[in-house]
Amino acid sequence: MNLKQKLGNAAGKLCETLIPIKHEYYKGEGNSIAICTLSSIDLLQTIANNNSLDIMHRILIVGRLLSENKGLDKLINFTLKHPSLHHIIVCGKEVRGHKTGQALICVHRNGIRVDDGKIIGAIGPNPFLTCSQADIELFRRQTAIYDLIGNEDLKTIENIVSRLCVSG
Repeated sequence: MNLKQKLGNAAGKLCETLIPIKHEYYKGEGNSIAICTLSSIDLLQTIANNNSLDIMHRILIVGRLLSENKGLDKLINFTLKHPSLHHIIVCGKEVRGHKTGQALICVHRNGIRVDDGKIIGAIGPNPFLTCSQADIELFRRQTAIYDLIGNEDLKTIENIVSRLCVSG
């Protein structure tokens, strides 16, 4: 681990302490769809707590993604532990400065460099993953990504979930 990565890790720990965000994710009752709300914590809460919609009955998980490295590593590892997870809806506000949604789209489209784990095409400040090349390739084959970055419209998200549930 180089100095820049060590400083990034330290800054991340400092942020966790100074700006604690209690809810990172909520599990649903489905098995093939995940929703990633990026930095839109209010959207995350709305999806998780809206009983009038049955989104939580149809999705495996809804969660946030705040970093283009550790957070994305966790998302990929979670996906691989759930082989029935085939659809990831990426929505909500992009993380300012980190571009986590853009990094997720890039790793899915382009993969990572073999020599250093850098996400090919990612523009965030530290887009380096620790997942193996084999895990990245499996993630890319296993999932389809639905790019709604910037969209916080619950009806649009619900429509995609409904369409995916019908199509299998």
